[in-house]
Amino acid sequence: MSRLRSSLEMNKNLNTNSIDQPRQSNATQSQASSRLGRLALADGTVFHGEAFGAIGVTIAAEIVFNTAISGYQESLTDPSYTGQVLVQAFTMIGNTGVNEEDQESRKVQVSGLIIRELAERYSNFRASMSLSDYLAKHRVMGLASVDTRAIVKRLRTTGSVQGVLTDATIQEHSDEQLVEMARSAPTMAGQNLVPRVGCASGSTWSETLGEWDAHIQHVADQVPLRVLTLDCGAKANILRNLAERGCEVLVVPHDCPAAEILQKFESNQIDGLFISNGPGDPAAVERTITSLRGILAAKSTMPTFGICLGHQLLALAAGATTYKLKFGHRGINQPILNTETGKVEITSQNHGFAVDADSLAQAGGVATHIHLNDGTVAGFRMRELPVFSVQYHPEASPGPHESTYLFDRFVEMMRAVRKARGASTVL
Repeated sequence: MSRLRSSLEMNKNLNTNSIDQPRQSNATQSQASSRLGRLALADGTVFHGEAFGAIGVTIAAEIVFNTAISGYQESLTDPSYTGQVLVQAFTMIGNTGVNEEDQESRKVQVSGLIIRELAERYSNFRASMSLSDYLAKHRVMGLASVDTRAIVKRLRTTGSVQGVLTDATIQEHSDEQLVEMARSAPTMAGQNLVPRVGCASGSTWSETLGEWDAHIQHVADQVPLRVLTLDCGAKANILRNLAERGCEVLVVPHDCPAAEILQKFESNQIDGLFISNGPGDPAAVERTITSLRGILAAKSTMPTFGICLGHQLLALAAGATTYKLKFGHRGINQPILNTETGKVEITSQNHGFAVDADSLAQAGGVATHIHLNDGTVAGFRMRELPVFSVQYHPEASPGPHESTYLFDRFVEMMRAVRKARGASTVL
């Protein structure tokens, strides 16, 4: 009880304008002593708290929230969070530190992190550093000791908004100035952020799930299936799941032309196409949509699978439309109905846009999964083509693994097409 009282008293003090700590010059160094930080929203609300992580930061971005109680390191490194400040709804963050294994990309992708309470000490046998030091290393600022419940409630009521996160002093930027900066910041709608996170050249991926394979048993192909992956900001665990199933994963830039992809399939260089997750407005990723539109128009028998942004891009290529959700789906307990089996899956999700159901049906798509919280499209397949996708993350990381069957379905489709063609992939 004394710990809770102390935390509340600290928060009360930090939510006044009388505390003004001098700024430090080294933007990559974490500082143990408290310093003032602020979050200003475009609606005029300003939250004062205790800054941690990088020093000397002022960043404008979209403010979003995640309801997961675990997996904060995976969320921080998920490329789909590019251009966003993440609010963790769970009360205490940082208690397990960070490690070298639980990363979904090579760096922290969020623009900032907002939490209720930062754990003073971390404890985990794999941990290599604290959350604060980790953020400082990647030049990202965090803000603690704020009422995250109030922030989440505001975002759920009014929708995601632009905000400014800073540890600048009141003399440098007043609250009113920060609000104006937030109001003038560009919204997520219309932004193509994929080039910031996708690869610039081709590569191969071989890392599997390792000790996290959950005793997955798969039949090894005499000649491994080859999957061409359009990298829109792929999470590492998606690629691990493909490799775990014996696939050779070829990662290429998101704008790889349709003609090149089709030529690789027709010449037996690849067995299937995968389109990854990624950040930003799907309608703005025009070059990928153009490539996918060409592939669908060719009516190829190439098995094609999309996740998250990949799901949206496939829908757009087919002729459907997308729209921005009020506050998005971000968490690890999102309920999804599989309309073809009648089963409900609890899923991991992270997206702010959705596919319009009516336009999808008109484009020849069949909704296979529905989000039970709001009825939005969570998965579809094409009626006449071996193409399917889901809005959520079957690879989880973090989250439940009951949707990993989708990777198995993709592998089975590729194996069936290879058998029907009577050819093995050319190595």
